[in-house]
Parts: sequence; structure tokens; C-alpha cells
Amino acid sequence: MIRRILGIIPFFYQSIAMALSQIASNFVRSILTTVGIVIGVAAVIAVVSALTGLQKRVLNEFEGIGTDRLFAAPSVPDSMRNRIVSRRQIAFDPDLFDDMLRYTPSVRAWTRVTENTEVIRFGQTNVSDVTVIAIDPGWHQINRRYVTLGRPFSLVDVEQGRPVALVNTILQSKLGLDKDPLGQQIIINQKRYTIVGIIEERKDTFFGFNAEGAEAIIPITTLIRSNPDTFFFLNAAAISTDAAPDAASEIEFYLRARRGISPTEEPDFIVRYLASLVNNFVALASGITAIATGVVAISLAVGGVGIMNIMLVSVSERTREIGLRKAVGAHPAAILFQFLIEAVVLCTVGGLVGIAIGYGIVLLLAAIPALQLTDAFVPLWAILLSFGFSAAVGVIFGMFPAIKAARLDPIDALRHE
Repeated sequence: MIRRILGIIPFFYQSIAMALSQIASNFVRSILTTVGIVIGVAAVIAVVSALTGLQKRVLNEFEGIGTDRLFAAPSVPDSMRNRIVSRRQIAFDPDLFDDMLRYTPSVRAWTRVTENTEVIRFGQTNVSDVTVIAIDPGWHQINRRYVTLGRPFSLVDVEQGRPVALVNTILQSKLGLDKDPLGQQIIINQKRYTIVGIIEERKDTFFGFNAEGAEAIIPITTLIRSNPDTFFFLNAAAISTDAAPDAASEIEFYLRARRGISPTEEPDFIVRYLASLVNNFVALASGITAIATGVVAISLAVGGVGIMNIMLVSVSERTREIGLRKAVGAHPAAILFQFLIEAVVLCTVGGLVGIAIGYGIVLLLAAIPALQLTDAFVPLWAILLSFGFSAAVGVIFGMFPAIKAARLDPIDALRHE
């Protein structure tokens, strides 16, 4: 057995050497033959890397927001779609969540939230498109944004609905406030608010959304006092990411009980947790990556047809050579193996060149700021897949020409002109 294996090794190297010599003797034709493989592999590498980088970036954005986050908002159930429903009918009552933490052990913090875009005035300076966020004190813990100067809203501010505000440094600069603006007053929606603190900038600017926006934050109780019909949603945080599904179930059970909705009825609200959105996105992104990879891999099959075509031409050109080798005792397996190795070498060389070009495309995409694909990278599995597929194409599409060469009759081959 060992002698047979040792006897095969020189035959293997000899076949590879003959295949490489044939490729070198027809260098230009070999290059043109592998173009389809090169393009296919480069396309697979570039597409997979770009999609993987995009997926990684989105996941990083989700992680920045916090995968323990939950959201609940009023929603019109399907059974009421054909009826006229006002926002007031489905809106959350202001005191709906006052005792929620007693019944939701998986929830560590909550806040009512509503956002509007307002014009804010300080003295003679007006700043438009300012995001005004009305919150409860738990908002700081959930969003991990704290006061850097001054103080957060006190219990008295919240209970009495005092007209106090927090501003970010962007709004501070645009309004021309003092370096220490505590105590200065700004006008929001025709109402005067006293600045009590400076808030940290957003950390969860999803894909740059409002990354450089001016913000003012006020107690939601202050807004509800001036407008009892304020429409808001719930923002909460679970005690951990793993506890988010339980927290969502507990919030839904609590809201059903407080709003008188039986387990068999459609709720007039929705509860979502970010971890479920992350899982859905990962599944969707994986499906898109698989489909895109399959589509661009079609070009590899086209390249394989080109390999088969050129190998058939090579068999026709070397018919007399094949006949002579068989006449002097060459085994058909040796002929088959030589042509098969030649096809595999063509495809694998094309695959390596395609991988290099694909990697270059990925570096180019990552260097273009407008695309925001700095997280694009070439995963190892994409390289192995491309290289393995290239070799498989060589075997599959090289097999028929190799079999044809191995089956040639030596007499007929020697007579071939």
C-alpha cells in the first residue's frame, strides 16, 4: 500500500508539471480562459465582504443603542382598521405606568417619551428644527445620557411640572448661551423654561441620525400640564439583554390588565424589544448575503463553461500527442489526470487572482467615506468558499474533456491531422 502511494507521488508531480507547461505555452489563451473565474470570485468576495461589513455596522449601531431596550406604543388593532379611530382613543393615560415596576420584575427602568421639532428662542436668537424631548427621570438610565453640568430634573420638578430644561452643547452654541448657562431662560412653544443642566450628546445616533442636532429636554409632566392630550410612548430597559423577552411579556400583561383587554382580544398597543429586531435583522441579512452570493456565483459557472470549451480545444489540438503517449504505453488514467489537473490549475489560479482583486475592491469600498463601509472585511469563509468553488468548477467542467482525451483510440489519434 505504501509503495503504491509513493509511486503515485512522482506521477502526481509530473502531471502537474505537464499541465503547468501547457498553460505557460498558451499563456494569453489561459489568461483569457480564466477571466470568467476571476470576475466571479472577485464578485463573490466583494459582495460578501460589503454585506458582511454592512451587517457588522448595523449590529454595532444596535449595540450602541442597547439590546436591553424595549418600546411600547399605542397601535390600532386590525379589528378597528375599518373604523375611524382618533389618537385619543388609543393613547396611553398619563398615570398608566405609575406602578408598573411592581408588576414587571424584569424591567429595571422606564420613561414616557415624546419628541417634537420646535423653534427655540433666546433673546433675539431663534433656532429652528430643535428636537424637544419630553421625558421622565428614568430616561437618563435607559439611554445612558447624563448631565455634565448642573443637575437632572428633581422629584419636585417632575411632580409639580416645573418649566425647566436641559440643553445639549449644540443648542447652547447655536443660541449663544453663556459657557455656564444655568439659570438662563429659553422660549419653547411660547413658554419660558429655565435651564438647569447640560446633557451629554447622543451616543445612539443610529446611522448618524440627528448626530449633530440641537436638543432640549423637558419633564414630560410639564408638557402634559400644558397639553393633557399629549401623545407619548413608553421606553424601557430590561435588567439584561437575555431578560428582554420576559420584560416584553410582563409589560404586555400589565398593559392588558390596566387597559381591560382580555388575553383573547387584540391589544391596542404594541410592545417590541430591540434584541428581537437584532435577531430578525441577522436572519434577514444572512438570507440576503446567501442570495447575493448565489447570484454572483453564477458567473463562476459561466467561467466553468469557458474552461470546458478551451479544454476541448486543447484536446483537439493535442490529439496526436495523446495518441503517441498511449501508443508507448501511457495509461488512460494518466491522460485523464493530466487534463483534469490542467483544468483545476487554471481555475485555482483564476480563483487566487480573483480573491486578490476582490480584496482590493473591499479596501477601495472601505476607503470611500460616502459609502460608510469602514467595517467591510473579507471573512475567511468567503475566501475558502471562493477557492473551493473554483477548484470544484475545474473538476466538474474539466472532467468531460479529460474523459474524452482518455478514451481516444491511439490509432485514430495518430492518424488525426
